[in-house]
Order: sequence, then structure tokens, then C-alpha cells
Amino acid sequence: MNMSKYSFPEHLKYTKQHEWTYLKEGVAIVGITDYAVKSLHDIVYVSLPEVKLQVNQFQAVATVESIKSVSEIYCPLSGIIIEVNKTLETNPEKINESPYDEGWLFKIKPTNLSSEIKNLLSAEEYRRYVESLKK
Repeated sequence: MNMSKYSFPEHLKYTKQHEWTYLKEGVAIVGITDYAVKSLHDIVYVSLPEVKLQVNQFQAVATVESIKSVSEIYCPLSGIIIEVNKTLETNPEKINESPYDEGWLFKIKPTNLSSEIKNLLSAEEYRRYVESLKK
């Protein structure tokens, strides 16, 4: 398995469902990983959660549709949705082009960060997890 074709940014935390999160000034930015994007192939539609929605850690909150399948997106942390990436409504391909930057999905205000952050994976742990899926 050639893991070098996937990107695993060190500053992010990951889930085993292939979401990433980045904590910045008390807000968690959420998206799907490069591995997920390349596994799904061309993403053609995104259904994002409602702003102000209260969510629980690992709850399904959104979906992405590719030419191959529909996949649930799970929230990496409990909290309240405070913003969604409206660009994706008309340009879902931004996820394919830039999964860790312009292709982010939503932002949440975490409500239980200190106890839930330990349930997420580091970049190295996630890389090893992805490798284990390919065996």
C-alpha cells in the first residue's frame, strides 16, 4: 500500500470514519480526509447540517455524494454547529480539490472538548489505521 499518495497533516485530529478536525480559537473546523476523498472519487453533492444544530460526538450530521456512493459524515466532537461552508452547495468539487482547506464542511463550538479530544486520532495514528484497512 502506497501511503505517500495520501496526505495526513500533523496539526489535525482524525476519526476512524475519515473526518478531520482542527481546533482554532475555541472552534472546531471539520472536513473529510484526503483518504476519504480519494476513496469516494468525484464528490458531486454535499448535504450540510443546519446552523445551531446541537450534535453529539460521532453522530451522523451530513452526507457527501460521489459518482460511486453516498457517505455519512460524522461529527468528531459534541457541540453546536456555528457555520457551514456554503461554497460547497454550488461547488462540492472543492472537497476533491482541497479537502483540508477550501473543502472544509462545517464549524462547531465544542461543548465537551476536554473529555472527547482523547477519542480522536493523531495524524500518525490515523495513518496507521488507514494502512490497516488496506491489508
